Formats: sequence, C-alpha cells, structure tokens
Amino acid sequence: MTYRREAIACVCNIAGDLLAGIFSSDAEVIAAAADYLRAYAIDCLFTSIFFCYTGYYNGIGQTRFVMLQGIGGAFGVRVPVSYLISRTANATLFHIGLATPLSSIVQLLLCLGFMVHLKRKKPEQTVQ
Repeated sequence: MTYRREAIACVCNIAGDLLAGIFSSDAEVIAAAADYLRAYAIDCLFTSIFFCYTGYYNGIGQTRFVMLQGIGGAFGVRVPVSYLISRTANATLFHIGLATPLSSIVQLLLCLGFMVHLKRKKPEQTVQ
C-alpha cells in the first residue's frame, strides 16, 4: 500500500518553504506560501478519500451528485469561507487556506451521506 497522501502532507507541512523557494526567492513570499502549504497538507488527507467516493459514484452513474457536491464544496464552502476568513483581522494564508480542508470535509460527509442514501435504496435503483 502506498502512502502518497501522507507523504505529500508531510512534505508540504515540513518543507513548504523549500517547495515555495522553487518559485520565488522573496523571503516574504516563501514564508506566506509555506504557511498556505501547511493548510494544504491537511487537505491532502481528506481529498484522496472523497476522490475515491466521487470516482465510485461516477462509475455507477451518479454523476449529478458528483457535480453537485463538487460545486457545493467549491462555491458553498471554499469560496465563502476563504472570503470571510480573509476579512478577519490578522488573517494569514494558513487561516485562509483552512477553507480548503473544511470544504473537503464537507464533501466527504456528503459522500458518506450519499452512500447511506444509496444503501437504503434497492440495488437496481442505484444506476441511472
């Protein structure tokens, strides 16, 4: 079994400044990018899980749910939460970046809830 998501999370969390240093030599930019990558590291743990669910749902023909949970996660959680956090005093890119794992958690909960919904339906009704 591979542990890519954990590896990416660790690299982003521990060596975010090295990754950011590839793209900029400005110390402030590197520090801010490393700060954001720490929030992104959290998201790596959740995204890989709900991507498996969305792949499954696409495979069984539940594409409408996949589209709606993706749009809901982006425009219902990620964008408004990022905006609201950016308006708070002393908001950093880490704080703003936390909107991404929050969105992933909401999307994962939607996927789990949809799985429960599908299990309650008759098997022949799950494929469109």
